[in-house]
Amino acid sequence: MTILMVCLGNICRSPLAEGILLQKIKIAGLHWEVDSAGTNGFHVNEAPHYLSQRVAKKNGIDISKQICRRFEAADFERFDKIYAMAADVVDEMKQISGNKFNKEKVELLLNLVHPGENRDVPDPWYGPEAGYYEVFELIDEACEILIKKIQ
Repeated sequence: MTILMVCLGNICRSPLAEGILLQKIKIAGLHWEVDSAGTNGFHVNEAPHYLSQRVAKKNGIDISKQICRRFEAADFERFDKIYAMAADVVDEMKQISGNKFNKEKVELLLNLVHPGENRDVPDPWYGPEAGYYEVFELIDEACEILIKKIQ
């Protein structure tokens, strides 16, 4: 199983999702590949946001070595499933991918927790540190369901 987590900048939400899912995969003894990317490309080659790193570390996850990359159309060929953090991310994925966009592979991450409600993982970028903890909890719950669903 290959999974890609996608948000706008690949420095807040999707790096947390990658780290959380990798930790859960390890605990479950699974051999999945997980990566993350952002649609806007503004932070390519940067590490995750320091608050995302801090929240992850307080939860026993080190995401400091992740490097931001931009989502690309070829990701549809490389990954079995792509989880978007928000609806606007899906829209940008469509623009980037053109005719390679495969709606069967794309799902909003929080639909795992709230099926069919199309809820977004809020972007903590402009808010206080508490928002990063909220985002961590939302993603953690979704990743727990994902492991159970696919396993």
